[in-house]
Amino acid sequence: MVNAETLARPSPARDRVLRTAARLFYGEGVHAVGIDRIIAEAGVAKATFYHHFPSKDDLVRAYVTEQGAVVRTAVDSIRDGSPRERLMAIFAFMCEFGAGPTYRGCPFVNTAAEYPDPAHPVRLAIAEHRRWNRDLYRDLLAADGHPGAELTADILLLLRDGLVVGFDLDDPATVRAAVEETLNRVLTG
Repeated sequence: MVNAETLARPSPARDRVLRTAARLFYGEGVHAVGIDRIIAEAGVAKATFYHHFPSKDDLVRAYVTEQGAVVRTAVDSIRDGSPRERLMAIFAFMCEFGAGPTYRGCPFVNTAAEYPDPAHPVRLAIAEHRRWNRDLYRDLLAADGHPGAELTADILLLLRDGLVVGFDLDDPATVRAAVEETLNRVLTG
């Protein structure tokens, strides 16, 4: 019997599958990429794949969870400065990433678009990441003494949503300038 501990246990084969899936899902979309292609490109046996991921949805959920861990690691590396300066640095990091040549949108937004049911396990993993993101903003705002930390955290999450889409669709310099101006207004208003 395969349990949650077995599914999440690190192994070189599991890591290859997850890295391959992440590259393909981000580059082409979740539903556009089949399991057989992931198995072939990861160089694992079908039985090995299914040992770690009983279904494609399990793999997609692991992909979303792994992307969340990558974001948390990046945010955790931003330690210098006041809480407000950390918020500014987090948004500057997002702008830098969004303006990069390999940017193809937000993996959470892209995946959510392919899973419209908010009760689906993949969408629940995305919602968990969004909660973490909003709570991060709220906690930094509160630590900075912002009087409306709850509502402002909601506003910053909407700003984040706008910038991840904007960098995919619009001129990066224009989006960056708009993000900086909006962030300054929200944090001082």
